[in-house]
Amino acid sequence: MSTAGITPTTRRRFLSILATATAGSAATACGAAARRTTTLRYQGWTGQVTLPELAQDLGHLGRVDLRWVGNTISGPQDVQSAATGQVDFGGAFNGAVVKLQSTGAPLTSVIGYYGTDKESYTGFFVPRNSPVKGPRDLLGRKVGMNTLGGHSEAVLDLYLQRKGLSEEEAKRTEPLALPPVNHEQSLRQGHIDVAALSGIFRDKAQAAGGLRMVFSDHDFLGAFTAGTYVFRDDFVKRNPDTVRDFTAGIARTIEWSRETPRDQVIDRFTKIIQARRRNENADAVRYWRSWGVAGKGGVIADQEFGTWLAWLEREGQVPKGKVRSGDLYTNEFNPYAGGGSRR
Repeated sequence: MSTAGITPTTRRRFLSILATATAGSAATACGAAARRTTTLRYQGWTGQVTLPELAQDLGHLGRVDLRWVGNTISGPQDVQSAATGQVDFGGAFNGAVVKLQSTGAPLTSVIGYYGTDKESYTGFFVPRNSPVKGPRDLLGRKVGMNTLGGHSEAVLDLYLQRKGLSEEEAKRTEPLALPPVNHEQSLRQGHIDVAALSGIFRDKAQAAGGLRMVFSDHDFLGAFTAGTYVFRDDFVKRNPDTVRDFTAGIARTIEWSRETPRDQVIDRFTKIIQARRRNENADAVRYWRSWGVAGKGGVIADQEFGTWLAWLEREGQVPKGKVRSGDLYTNEFNPYAGGGSRR
């Protein structure tokens, strides 16, 4: 894929657009959320099975029924769709959730759904003969990732920060949003210098050879839950039982996935994809290794927001003291939290 027609978009421009769009559509969201329901509208991911989809197939969602409205490749876009009432819940990297909530979006995270561990991680790859070997070599380089303002960009920034680069130096890197399926090809053809790869895209690229990983999020952050599912606050107020059933079902499904042999989980994924008939194939699910969720049942830990809140404050994207991490999420609907609440 050629990147000649792509205009570089800075992270601040993206986040500004995100905030403006959220504020401008608040009235629409109020009307969409002003209802009681056990049916949850959501976005999926092509060729993948999300935790809610697996939970529904396993019968873990109780009275809750899911209604698929389309697909996304962007966590920030997904949670904005929740904020504006286009869907009833969305999931994204916690840093993107913090940023969106700091603009006044009335959202609360209820459960962790993906993260980083030794099996599931994002690696930043270069061609084997690339001169990029360390943090300072990344300055001035084009770094391909699935979306701006998400997990990969935050990890890149935090890596540069922790390796001693100044904020001005870190700005010299050039994050570029590309469809994940094009990352490896763009890297090998020299259209980007570095590619953030995870899951099937990472494993396929490594199997093909000729690439080298400079660093991964797991290298310097260890295991952590990276993303959460969010609901609008007014939706939660009107539908607490629905949110409770959803959260409990996801929690149970996370633990089912830990306890079930990997080949059986993948077999379940394959059957779900074949049955839903969305004109896709199930090849990607063969590369599933784990959800990467750190807390039992997806229980949210304060540091899983605090790490990214501190980063956003340092970057000037969230005013210091405006947001408190404990106000951004709740464990009250999660049975693995023992009934404790963070609200």
